[in-house]
Amino acid sequence: MHAPHPRYRPETRLVHAGTLRSEFGETSEALFLTQGYVYESSAQAERRFKNEDPGYQYSRFANPTVTMFEQRMAALEGAEAARATATGMAAVTIALLGQLKAGDHVVGAKALFGSCRYVVEDFLPRYGIASTLVDGTDLSQWKAAVRPNTKSFFLESPTNPNLDVVDIAEVAKIAHAAGATLVVDNVFATPLYQSPLELGADCVVYSATKHIDGQGRCLGGVVLASEKFILDNVQVLIRQTGPSISPFNAWVLLKGLETLSVRVERQTQTAAAIADALAAHPKVTRTIYPGRADHPQAAVVKKQMHGGSTLVAFEVADGKGGAFRFQDALKLVRISNNLGDAKSLITHPATTTHQRIGAAARAELGITDGMVRLSCGLEHQDDLLEDLTAALKQV
Repeated sequence: MHAPHPRYRPETRLVHAGTLRSEFGETSEALFLTQGYVYESSAQAERRFKNEDPGYQYSRFANPTVTMFEQRMAALEGAEAARATATGMAAVTIALLGQLKAGDHVVGAKALFGSCRYVVEDFLPRYGIASTLVDGTDLSQWKAAVRPNTKSFFLESPTNPNLDVVDIAEVAKIAHAAGATLVVDNVFATPLYQSPLELGADCVVYSATKHIDGQGRCLGGVVLASEKFILDNVQVLIRQTGPSISPFNAWVLLKGLETLSVRVERQTQTAAAIADALAAHPKVTRTIYPGRADHPQAAVVKKQMHGGSTLVAFEVADGKGGAFRFQDALKLVRISNNLGDAKSLITHPATTTHQRIGAAARAELGITDGMVRLSCGLEHQDDLLEDLTAALKQV
């Protein structure tokens, strides 16, 4: 296993970290598209399954290509260990369920991706794990929600879709004072702009489907934490229940990591320019972008993030009708619920990603019928601005 010296910067780690070369000395990472592995003897097979002999047993448990992806992500994140999963939601579910049991209690931020909120609010309680949802930006609510059986906190920051930023360091202190862990979904910030483990989080999860792939090709997820957290809570659950990533998808994600810094930097520059332009547009009633001084948590952004975001949330006039007319008039930006892609994508959260939580919950979170979420791609900034400005004439 080739791991760059720790002094190497993130851009270098994204290209080289975790590389495992076969006897052929290939330049690109090898794709080990295999289900199983053979042993030199029956005794070796026995030792392998008793974890007395290093090596692979079955690709549901581990695979050389998957290992390279995990090692590279761990090097980038500054984590002791990582485990890849088939999807981002598998990563979230494993990270929480692996450390919880019937009778435990979890506290989650209300502002979550719809599927993440489902896991906390609906799925875990089915198995006797109580949950409480709080305003993630209000530290007093985290403190008030703690119970004697509270075992974990869960949040995403910036949030989906309205880009609120939660003070991770302060929430971590509250969690640890209660004897609980903190799991952070860091998808919107990417590993380049925010380091939750350095801020005190115990576990970080990603939907690698988003920026890490970055080109709309495959699904994937990853859980990152200390070696102890992974071994105690994640490894056995992946091995025994099978939310494993395919080696091919892991290989695609490895290649995506090589260009992550270049893509995210360009997308962030574009998003910042678009946010400024939209904030001055008469048909836009509100613009939310973590890089702007008028962001509701601008002080927290400055404290814990190294950059803005590739996403912009904004409201157009005339509610759902205005939002739909605007989206349907776009020629270059495409309507899709995905994000972090090389292509610019836009979605209407109230009728897609957050429709299931209901009108009352959306209103509480500030997800209005006029809100849209724009994920900026790699197109020329001026082309995107022209497309958005032309479409706003339909509002």
